Amino acid sequence: MPSEPDARDALRRQLRERRKALPAEQQATAARAVAEHIHKLPGWDAARHIGLYWPNDGELGTQPLAQACRAQGKRTYLPVLTQQRTLVFREWLDNQAMQANRYGIPEPDSSHRSRTAGELDVLVMPLVGWQRDGYRLGMGGGFYDRTLADARGLLCVGLAYACQQITGLNGAAWDIPVHWVLTESGLTACDVQERAPTR
Repeated sequence: MPSEPDARDALRRQLRERRKALPAEQQATAARAVAEHIHKLPGWDAARHIGLYWPNDGELGTQPLAQACRAQGKRTYLPVLTQQRTLVFREWLDNQAMQANRYGIPEPDSSHRSRTAGELDVLVMPLVGWQRDGYRLGMGGGFYDRTLADARGLLCVGLAYACQQITGLNGAAWDIPVHWVLTESGLTACDVQERAPTR
């Protein structure tokens, strides 16, 4: 019988392949759809500082969502890796030059204003797998969990394809759940009251 870490790794590989196998047009349609669904998020109209991500490894695209945010006067930010293996968020402007991080993922350079996770209003984060209790399967690096451990009051929204929904994942003590999951099908409110950390 595989160990819990081995089982997670196998599931992670399966879900990553599932999302990468989606046809390009389906991926583009999904990215446009989530940009249309985001306005249903409670408190969205008042939110001004939105953390997003640069898609990698088949993750659901965020470009239409970023454009929708900017059209509504919101500021968008991208995660930047720190030496402490946590994230800060630098402002993401339209058509700005980027620099690649250690994983080859584009990041805004140090000339752009930055915020901590706790200074954002909404954080939209990528998911490998998600379930309705708010617990999620990420890429395994723990960057978001470490970053969010002290970010109180931040509304966390997982972004993923509907086909990445799973069941039976047991959250570890350090796992930070998401409050909502946004897919091409719409918004799903997560039931995290019993297991979420105090915010």
